[in-house]
Amino acid sequence: MNIYLRSFLLILLAVLSGCASLPHTTTQRFNSHEVEYAKAEVDGTTPVVFENGLGGRMDYWKEVFPSIAKDNTAFAYNRPGYGDSEATDTTRDGEHVVDELREHLRHNGLQPPYILVGHSLGGLYMQYFIRRYPDEVAALVLVDSTHPNQFKGKGAMENWPSWGRLLFKAWLSNTEKNEFAEISATGEALLAMPPATGIPVIILSAKEPLREHSELADDANEKRKDLLRLHPGAEQRWIDSGHGIPREKPDAVISAIRDAIRLANTQATTQKNGLHLH
Repeated sequence: MNIYLRSFLLILLAVLSGCASLPHTTTQRFNSHEVEYAKAEVDGTTPVVFENGLGGRMDYWKEVFPSIAKDNTAFAYNRPGYGDSEATDTTRDGEHVVDELREHLRHNGLQPPYILVGHSLGGLYMQYFIRRYPDEVAALVLVDSTHPNQFKGKGAMENWPSWGRLLFKAWLSNTEKNEFAEISATGEALLAMPPATGIPVIILSAKEPLREHSELADDANEKRKDLLRLHPGAEQRWIDSGHGIPREKPDAVISAIRDAIRLANTQATTQKNGLHLH
């Protein structure tokens, strides 16, 4: 089965299983539509911002968010068209998703810089964020992220088995179809910008898919490895898990976020002391 199709099905099953809401969940009228989000604030800490994958709701972080929120400001939300967040007719590419997120964060009193955490397609959006607004990012954690060229070359949908294409499209909502249609455009826009430098980046990659071998599987795994090249100075950690790392190995995600917080704080202190020297 195509890796991306199977991953989407696993996320869909998790959603249909009736996950409990995250703590601190509420809805808010924002830009003429309701947005569902969870926010926990801890004074003096850098906000950790979570972004979901295609088909995923913020409840996908239920094993991660509460632990981080105990001692750090944390924010998770459902993009328009997911959960109790109303759909919107704006283009669902990285530019619009990221700018909506930035507005929503500021509307809720959460100022940059942020520690960004993105799973799957959410990781692609967070890669766009760090390149487009590097001054607003303290650190980045990618959780088996979508590659900017994920659906180009051998990974293009026309190379999927016909049954896989039909099944995938049949289960996508209109919002998900709109997001999926913009993935390659988002990747192109991202790669047209220079990489962010001097910002801690931790890449969590799923190890289990490396055991699979086919043209599609090999292509997807090469793109997993290539993420390290796209983020100079990043650290890549291979997790003994499938694509659903936040559910399968939440401790690995929690550990990476805590390391990112520590690295961001150390860097901020170093920069502050360096400024004082002048």
